[in-house]
Amino acid sequence: MKAIKITRYVSTGLLSALLLMSAGMYIFKNADITELFSALGYPTYIIYPLAVAKILAVIAIWAPKMPTLKEWAYSALFFEFLLAISAHLNVNDGEFGGAVMALILLILSYFTYKKLNA
Repeated sequence: MKAIKITRYVSTGLLSALLLMSAGMYIFKNADITELFSALGYPTYIIYPLAVAKILAVIAIWAPKMPTLKEWAYSALFFEFLLAISAHLNVNDGEFGGAVMALILLILSYFTYKKLNA
C-alpha cells in the first residue's frame, strides 16, 4: 500500500508540474505557442482557455472531496494528451515525447488514485 501511495503522489506531482509549466508557457511565451499551434493545425484562440483548463485540472486532481470533478479532469486530460500525440504525429515533427510522458503519468496517477480509493 505504501508503494501505491508513493507512486500516486510522485506521478500526480510530476503531472501537475508538467501541466503548470505548460500553462505558464501558453501565457508567457504566447508568440512561440501561437506559432506551434498554427503548425499543428489548431486555432490559436484556444491557447488561453487551454492554459486555464490545465490549471483548473491540476486543482481538480488534487481536490480531496470531489471524486466526480476529479474523474472529469482525468478524462479531459486523457483526451487532450491523445490529441496532442496525434497532432504531433500528423505533422511529423517528432515532438510527441512530452505528450506521451504526460499520458503515462496521467494513467499512473489515475489508476493509483482508483486503487487507493477502492
